[in-house]
Amino acid sequence: MKAVRFHAYGEIDVLRVDDVACPVPGPGQVLVEVRAAGIQPGEVMIREGARHGRWPATFPSGQGSDLAGVVVQAGPEVRGFAVGDEVLGFTHDRASHAEYVVADDVRLTPRPAGLPWDVAGSLYVAGTTAYAAVFTVDPGPADTIVVSGAAGGVGSLAVQLARRRGATVIGLASEPNHAWLSGHGVIPVAYGDGVADRIRQAAGGPVDALIDTAGDGYVDLAVELGVRPERIDTIRDWSAAARVGARTAGEGAAACAVVVGELARLAARGELEVTIARTYPLERVRDAFRELERGHTHGKIVLRP
Repeated sequence: MKAVRFHAYGEIDVLRVDDVACPVPGPGQVLVEVRAAGIQPGEVMIREGARHGRWPATFPSGQGSDLAGVVVQAGPEVRGFAVGDEVLGFTHDRASHAEYVVADDVRLTPRPAGLPWDVAGSLYVAGTTAYAAVFTVDPGPADTIVVSGAAGGVGSLAVQLARRRGATVIGLASEPNHAWLSGHGVIPVAYGDGVADRIRQAAGGPVDALIDTAGDGYVDLAVELGVRPERIDTIRDWSAAARVGARTAGEGAAACAVVVGELARLAARGELEVTIARTYPLERVRDAFRELERGHTHGKIVLRP
């Protein structure tokens, strides 16, 4: 089968599509023919070696955790899935950017009828990260919450989940994304110089919580706005969080098939919009990451093996 590999840390040009042996499922595992697999900013940091202390790579390294596809082989002791089942979920083995991937049955959930493959294959990291962040700051109908990077893969889901809880949501994003935010009941605010004043004006009162999906000073901005540290959550700026006592709940805090299944059902019913920015064939994985690394992408970028 074909699979994305990199044999050393580096820039995009270290990514290759290699011919490798097809994996064999063990006990409690299935082999999935991948139909869609999302790509993530965290994979860039791993590939570049920027997170070696936290998430070291062993070479040659694969990549990819999000996945959706069809079960083509089941190992012994598999529960709940059989050959031919359509599934979505995740792997922790950095292996889903490939034509086939082995996944544990406990990390999969059935694909709901009508859920597009591209959406199913990009729900895990962005969806569970947004879910964990919203759960952590716990917005309610009486709260005003700010989300940085509000039109990105995580932010666009976080604003919708916070709105489902009845909160007033202020989304920080570039102006081309303001119409999308307004259409989803979010108050759009441009980031950049003077953002604190613009947030205060939009809020018309205190800001109760802030979710930071972008890094770059938003934890300190939350403190400036008077948000209590326990109601600040960042998925990027861990050093600032440690300094002020903010939270750092992300994908790992909600990394389970139950949450992925709940998000998939919401998306299938049209109650959660998962925007797909663009899809690429596996052979164009470098182009996919070039687009991702340019930033300001509205929604998810997906590989189609």
